[in-house]
Amino acid sequence: MRVLEKAPAKINLSLDVLHKRKDCFHEVKMIMTTIDLADRVELVDLPFEEIRIVSHNRFVPDDQRNLAYQAARLLKDRFGIRKGISISITKTIPVAAGLAGGSSDAAATLRGLNRLWNLGLTLDELAELGAEIGSDVSFCVYGGTALATGRGEIIHHIDPPPHCWVVLAKPTIGVSTADVYKNLNINTIKHPDVDGMIAAIEARDYDQICSLMGNVLESVTLTMYPEVGNIKDQMKRFGADAVLMSGSGPTVFGLVQYESRLPRVYNGLRGFCDQVFAVRMLGERNSLD
Repeated sequence: MRVLEKAPAKINLSLDVLHKRKDCFHEVKMIMTTIDLADRVELVDLPFEEIRIVSHNRFVPDDQRNLAYQAARLLKDRFGIRKGISISITKTIPVAAGLAGGSSDAAATLRGLNRLWNLGLTLDELAELGAEIGSDVSFCVYGGTALATGRGEIIHHIDPPPHCWVVLAKPTIGVSTADVYKNLNINTIKHPDVDGMIAAIEARDYDQICSLMGNVLESVTLTMYPEVGNIKDQMKRFGADAVLMSGSGPTVFGLVQYESRLPRVYNGLRGFCDQVFAVRMLGERNSLD
């Protein structure tokens, strides 16, 4: 039997870090929403008990380091599943990009195996399991638009933002999330207005959403990797309505309300980055149907 799952990327419209926790994670308050840039995860039963990762992307690990592998292992161990599974991941989301590609692959694996193995788990139960794998996996199980708190695993759903275009540009560097958080000085950062962003989204006020976008991790990543700041500047120059780094970077995204302006922003960035995408904002939750 075979199951296919779509694994959409996310962007952070607002990302704040409140303090470092006793468990060495950071307490965050951030708004995430899904976009129409997605990996494809194909799950196929194997006749022997093995978890096999298949990917033609050399940056995707094919062992227990892979979050999709960890998702399958967690379900097998938790529910006593004595079956093998092949997990084929077709990557479209750039790797180590601040777009939660690996987390979304893991979430898609949880949803897909729930169907394939007839586990009967709800999205809430899958999200709770996802929190054991990684901070972004819970959100990716649900998709849509949400306020994420705690270390990112406590999800409060909010209305989707108004539809618009999203242009993404990823430079040819990888960023270590751990290094970014390690170098973050919480005493000097300027905190974004996350609550104001929620109100703007619920009011479907596109201009206010643009004005309130903020990410405290930019203060670290832009210092470590000046090319990220250069991409931000170029994206603004080419006419994006608002520009921000997603997650810990290095991907920069810009919102564009009108399709007529999209080609100028997209084509302009093609001269600075090999990986440039123009997609729509999704913002709608997943379902188990």
